[in-house]
Amino acid sequence: MEALETLQTSHKVKSFKKANTEPRWLQGLLISIAVLFIGLFLIVPMVAIFTQAFAKGADVYWAAVTEPDALSAIKLTLLVLLISLPINVIFGIAAAWLITRFRFRGKNLLLALIDLPFAVSPVIAGLVFILLFSSNGLFGPFLEQYNLQIVFALPGIVLATLFVTMPFIAKELIPVMQAQGREEEEAARTLGANSWHMFRYVTFPNIKWGLLYGVILCSARTVGEFGAVSVVSGHIRGLTNTLPLHIEILYNEYQFSAAFAAASLLSIIAIFTIVIQHILHYRKSGSLGRSR
Repeated sequence: MEALETLQTSHKVKSFKKANTEPRWLQGLLISIAVLFIGLFLIVPMVAIFTQAFAKGADVYWAAVTEPDALSAIKLTLLVLLISLPINVIFGIAAAWLITRFRFRGKNLLLALIDLPFAVSPVIAGLVFILLFSSNGLFGPFLEQYNLQIVFALPGIVLATLFVTMPFIAKELIPVMQAQGREEEEAARTLGANSWHMFRYVTFPNIKWGLLYGVILCSARTVGEFGAVSVVSGHIRGLTNTLPLHIEILYNEYQFSAAFAAASLLSIIAIFTIVIQHILHYRKSGSLGRSR
């Protein structure tokens, strides 16, 4: 038995050595490039943001993030997240389920349309909503007839955010559900499970980590969205400014400390997102390891 374990260990060491045949100088060079790049374009800017945010002291920082316009921007950003995230979850699950479990004409077209927001500039997306829903737009007279306002109001901001964030959850779930296959679901069907029970007890446990991963990425993109929201919001202080728009206005008015204080909030959200993302990845890897 000990001889067998020794042989297996020796085989693993040989396999590891074969997998690391690249010269050490190349490995060191690649690590140096990665560290230098991350330091220059990630660590240094993050440190600069927090340094500038607290340059005039903690009292000034606290006043900047608690003044009425800043609080309004934070509340609006969170409200948009609360509205758009459930819609994205429902769409992501439905689209992934449709694409991975059914055969139909136009599947490739649907996949291309899901990818479309990645290819289209957010500014162009905002302009499309202006053309459709402004007072001079295609649906403008109809909306005015019923006293409905889309652009320069919360509905327009939500629509623009949904357009930009639509692919994130679906793109996370599609490869997970393709790898999962249909065998377990078909077995549940043969045992009499209806669609809801099959999803609740078979599909969802297999996709929950991918879904959480998509939710984290979608939330981060929603909070930080600027281009499309900037076009449809109208930049009305205290009403339609999300946190990124509030930062832009402060910076253009040379209120640098207040702008960096607000930017630090977005940075904290980004750091929190990365930490949660890695925790989920670690737990997902552990779950997969235990299931093998």
